[in-house]
Amino acid sequence: MEGMKAEQLRHQVRRLLRNRGLLDNLYGQSGLTTVQCHALIEIDALPTTLPDLSVALNVDTNNASQTLAILINQGLVEQLPEQESSSVPAYTLTDSGRGKLNEHHRQMNGEITEYVAQMDDDEIHFLLHTLDRYNRAMEKVPLQRGYTLRPIEPIDNPGIAAVIRAATREYGLTDGQGFSATDPALDSLSETYKPGNAGYWVIEKDLKILGGAGIAPLEGKPKIAELQKLYLRPECRSLGLGRRLAVTALKFARENGYQACYAETTRALPIARAMLLSLGFEELDNPVGNTGHTECDLRFIKTFHPQTNKATG
Repeated sequence: MEGMKAEQLRHQVRRLLRNRGLLDNLYGQSGLTTVQCHALIEIDALPTTLPDLSVALNVDTNNASQTLAILINQGLVEQLPEQESSSVPAYTLTDSGRGKLNEHHRQMNGEITEYVAQMDDDEIHFLLHTLDRYNRAMEKVPLQRGYTLRPIEPIDNPGIAAVIRAATREYGLTDGQGFSATDPALDSLSETYKPGNAGYWVIEKDLKILGGAGIAPLEGKPKIAELQKLYLRPECRSLGLGRRLAVTALKFARENGYQACYAETTRALPIARAMLLSLGFEELDNPVGNTGHTECDLRFIKTFHPQTNKATG
């Protein structure tokens, strides 16, 4: 299934590149290549050094250097006068370069305006959101290399229990408050989340368990799954691994016929709230089912579209 989606996505990206004329030598009517146009945009934002340009364009230094040299020779870019003696000089646009870039923006914005005139506002909003998520995913993947996401095994029980206890202490979610640390099954999660209608996954690197998350039927609501015990060690946060765990759990819930996914958290974990909202969860005023998390003051639910739910075909 994932392989099929990858092929479909690649097909759509190829269509996008061709429709935008990005396979041609020149980009639009600017008389410049795509990378040269992008370089002008980056340099216009603020004075830019060669290393900064290489990073911003995600190209090697030689490519960035050649692009910069062409733009300088065309009189579109110049070195800042106060940077002439610097070992790492910064560059800015000339008046000619800024004029050419502004004309390029006018042309491209005009074309895009014609494209989105074929789309309703909700479609445009969805497109912007989806492109943002796709770009964020591409940016996170290099940061996640070396980390392994896999189903939990019995040998992982002590490691993930230690992760959860450390995280609850870190955020002041202490014992006796109805949080994950008080769960009597915390030391045997591999047995608790048995294959079938439940699952738990861990993040591992260098044989060390660094985080995990699970999914199971919501107590009292068997058609609703609950996203449970999503915690990470500090050293692997901000890498997108928490979202990757949540997405893995959501896909499992869809494939196993659940109609929705429920989650609870607390205001002490604002990052968790932001992640759930970014995944399409809606915030609720009142709890659903019987989670036993008496101190969780934030509740969320995500309803699955029937066409993506295996139980409904």
